[in-house]
Amino acid sequence: MGLDLGMNIANPSKALIALVALIGMIVLMAIDGIDRSAGTNVIVAIVFYSIGNGVGAKQNTVVEPIIGRKKDKE
Repeated sequence: MGLDLGMNIANPSKALIALVALIGMIVLMAIDGIDRSAGTNVIVAIVFYSIGNGVGAKQNTVVEPIIGRKKDKE
């Protein structure tokens, strides 16, 4: 009986990294460990990166990974 948006978390480790980074930036901003404008920029980048991955997945677009295999030398 939950809300079904037609999507699921396909890469939990990537989602966890984004969530931890987001929480970390909020905590650093709360304790004045980082400048608020810099923290806001990083938070916006994390949120829009996550939205972009979601939109790409919804449209069946291949999303390039951040870290991939090395290409063999020919």
